[in-house]
Amino acid sequence: MLTLYTFGPAFGLPDPSPFVSKTLTMLKISGLEFETNTKGFNKAPKGKLPYLKDGDQIIADSTFIRLHLESKHAIDFDKDLDASQRATAWAFEKLCEDHLYWSIVHSRWMDDDNFNAGPIKFFDSAPKLIRPVVAKMVRRKIAANLQGQGFGRHSSEERALLAKKGVTAIADYLGDKPYFMGDTVTGIDATIFAFTNGGLCPQFKAPIRDALEGHANIKAYNERMKAKYFPEL
Repeated sequence: MLTLYTFGPAFGLPDPSPFVSKTLTMLKISGLEFETNTKGFNKAPKGKLPYLKDGDQIIADSTFIRLHLESKHAIDFDKDLDASQRATAWAFEKLCEDHLYWSIVHSRWMDDDNFNAGPIKFFDSAPKLIRPVVAKMVRRKIAANLQGQGFGRHSSEERALLAKKGVTAIADYLGDKPYFMGDTVTGIDATIFAFTNGGLCPQFKAPIRDALEGHANIKAYNERMKAKYFPEL
């Protein structure tokens, strides 16, 4: 049995982490039987979720989990795509993971209203007396990550523009196709769904949400993916 270590559903999302949501979707697309476990964060080999336990193997990071599923379980998520389409899918995956991700992180963790509406709940398990101190330390670390990556150095107007540019690229390529690359689900759909669905989360007011709300095709795509893989949502 495959075991995926997750944070667990939150905010009406399959998981608050887009990378975990991506991997959950990918496993559902694969058709492989799996279970989830929310007790593994302290043992995460790279200090992050998700990671996968497959027998005696532990695989960390959503991209390496996909590569593992493809190599060990002979799952070809992109069997219907040619080399050019696979390259396009990879580029859009990196747009989500290395660009839009930081827009989501900044809006949830650096905006006080959003933080108090969501991430603050992650600290409920900490002792009450030290909870504010722990939360402050984690927010400070995330702020440093945003500064180091560069996204946190931009003005609010610049951050909104970058989010809009990325979302527009996704909307333009999706067009009126039922799935991102065409008529059938492929590997990139796990990523596109995870990040656009996370960005659309109604619990948070954010530039990326405003940008996504402006594209009816992205919202319709999210509803199709939820109905197919997460009907409970």
